[in-house]
This record gives sequence, structure tokens and C-alpha cells, in this order.
Amino acid sequence: MPPTSSASAKPLRVAVIGGGIGGLTLGLALRAHGLQADIYEQAAELAEIGAAVALSANATRELERLGLGAGLAAVSTEPTELIHRDGRSGARIAAFPVRNDGAYRARFGAPYYGVHRADLQKVLSGGLAGEGLHLGHRLTAVDQQGDVMALTFANGAEVEADLVIGCDGVRSEVRRWITGGEKVRYSGTSAFRGVVPMGLLPSLPDPEAIQFWMGPDAHLLHYAIGGQADSVNFFAVVEGPQTWTSERWLTVVDAGEHRAGFAGWHPAVIEMLDALPQTQRWGLFVTDPLRRWHRGRAVLMGDSAHAMLPHHGQGANTTIEDAVTLAELLAAGGARDLDGMMRRYQGLRQTRTRTIQRSAWATNRLLHLPDAAGPATLAQRDTRMARFPEDFGWIHAFDARAAVTEAITEDSQAA
Repeated sequence: MPPTSSASAKPLRVAVIGGGIGGLTLGLALRAHGLQADIYEQAAELAEIGAAVALSANATRELERLGLGAGLAAVSTEPTELIHRDGRSGARIAAFPVRNDGAYRARFGAPYYGVHRADLQKVLSGGLAGEGLHLGHRLTAVDQQGDVMALTFANGAEVEADLVIGCDGVRSEVRRWITGGEKVRYSGTSAFRGVVPMGLLPSLPDPEAIQFWMGPDAHLLHYAIGGQADSVNFFAVVEGPQTWTSERWLTVVDAGEHRAGFAGWHPAVIEMLDALPQTQRWGLFVTDPLRRWHRGRAVLMGDSAHAMLPHHGQGANTTIEDAVTLAELLAAGGARDLDGMMRRYQGLRQTRTRTIQRSAWATNRLLHLPDAAGPATLAQRDTRMARFPEDFGWIHAFDARAAVTEAITEDSQAA
């Protein structure tokens, strides 16, 4: 039987705002438990902003449980290694096997993938087969009338729901209603990005590895994507500009501006940056830590609740964790006590996501250490990079479904 709301014997009406990775995963996770949801996406067609996403075991284990393992593997590349390099000399500072020797799967129980966002979205939306997905719906207003949430969209549609789940990104309309403000902050860093055909990168060593090239005030991350590993997604981060005046997170740049932070870097880095015309700069924004993730019958997930710097590659992964956590809690009786369910959800997710947010800030400083930091500090950075599995394995080892089960068991034993 589908879960029902406490106010009625009718099935719980769930409105998911945002049809990106988080919203689609949530729709699938809810459906797996017999709970239907309507997903409202503002775009007229599904088209992710950005180029690619790295999926670590904390997300891929959940997507495999949802039956998407084969489809995901077919459009993804499993990196050979994780490598940290000196951005100018190209020297290896630290390296760890991923696909090689099956090391990553053996340690974390699920694969690590590089996948184009469009391909990931096709896998997710294909799993839904369009069920409950409403395109062209941009949320403009949220109101609560008793225990019913009233939603208004720019196309004139008006919808009522028993539960609203906001996974509508950094500029979340649902978060504005819950918190009463924007709660978004420019990080002081920005990025250039793109997807380059592998054939245009003859100088690139270890082309199927996920690699960080580090240097003063900048770093470049890249990894192969696609079922044939025939393209490389890169993300080049620089300090500045000091302020961000645009209302959007994209600004137009002058020709050659993308090179300024990488003067004198390894030929493979320059080759990658110059392989595509760079006409835009991405401002990197984060969500300030929220004291509350829910209000009334509305709750947040993903970037709406905890947008973070991408230096652990955990934005999409923690969003998938959120989706699974919400679905598991609703299936375990949360639909009969929505207030209690949302409190438990925030309790399960807030500390973990906030810790990853803070760690990403610290990692930004390590990746961008200037020469003036001195040999001793740079050596300490290299030592820390060599401890990556020990220091950050907890991120990848996390099992969202098991965490919910453990919490419910502890609560029942304490009752």
C-alpha cells in the first residue's frame, strides 16, 4: 500500500521542486517504496547546466540499488587512478588506484564513475519513464494553508501538496520560503570548464585517471567520461574575482582571460584549457549553513540546503544521499508524522553535509597554496595528499540507506 498522510486516508501528495539529478533520484527512490511524487522542473526540456559529474561510491551504491547500475556503467568511465600533480612540473605528488586492481570497489563496495551530466540525466529520467514529471513549471510562490501546501508556477498552474521537497538548486525558491532569505554566498573563487575530445590532448599523461593539478592560487581537475572514455571533463578553478556583481553565476570573459591563472603551467594543462573557446566564467557559490531545513510541510535537499565547493566532488553525491534518506524515512512511517520525519531527516543529514562543506573550503586552500607558503608548508600539503584515502575515505564509504536503518533501530530500542 502506498504511504498515506496523517490527515487523510488518501495517498500522500508529494511535490518535488526541481528535476535535476536530485529530483529525479528522489522520484525513483520514492517510487521504489510505492510512493508517487510529482516532479516540477522549470526547464522546457531536461538539460543539465554544466558538463559532467564524478559519482563516488556513496552515490553509485544507491543508484545500483535503484536498478540503474547497468545503464550507468554503459555511459561512464571508471578512472584508473586518482592522481595529485604539481601544476607546473607535472610531477606526481600522490596517486591511488581506482579501477586499477579493482582497488576502489574492493574498499568501498561500489564503483567510482565519470559521466556526462546529460547521460546521467537520461539514465535517471529513463528509469522514471516520464512518470510524474512536469516540465515548464517554474515555481513563483509557496504558501501554507493548514496542513496543505499551495504552489504557484509561472505558467499559471496552481498545485496543492501534503509535502513539498525543494531540490531547486542554489537559487532555491523553496529555501527562500523556509528561511526568509537568500542564504547564498560567493566563495571568492571562480572556474572555467569544458569537455574536450581525448584526441585533442596528446600531452596529457594518464588520460583515464582523475587528476588534480595544483599550483599558486589555482588548480585544474579533470577526468575521462563516457562509455568509451573518449572525452575529458575539466574544471579549472582560480582565486577571484574578489566580488561577484552579476545576478547569475555565469559572466562573459575576454579572450585569453582563462589562461591568466595558469601562466607557466604544464603543457597538458594549457593544452586542455585552450582546446575549447572559453567565453564564460563560473562563479562558485555556497549555501551558508542553515539552522533549519524545513518549515511547515516543506523541506530542502541538495544544493538548496547545502551547496558546497566542488573540491571533493560531492555536490551531486550528497544530493543523491539526501534523496535516498527522505525516501527511506517516508517509507518507514514518516508519511504519518511529517514533522517528525523532517526533524529526523535534518538530524541525519546536517552534520555530514556541513562537515563536507567545511572540508571543501580547507581543500581549496591546500590546492591553491602559493610558493610564498614555503617549502615546509608545501611538504606538509604533499604529506596530506598522500593520506587522501585515510582522511577522506569516510565520505565514500557512507551508506545512506544503512544510516536510516541504524537511526530507526536506535530510536526503537530507546523507546
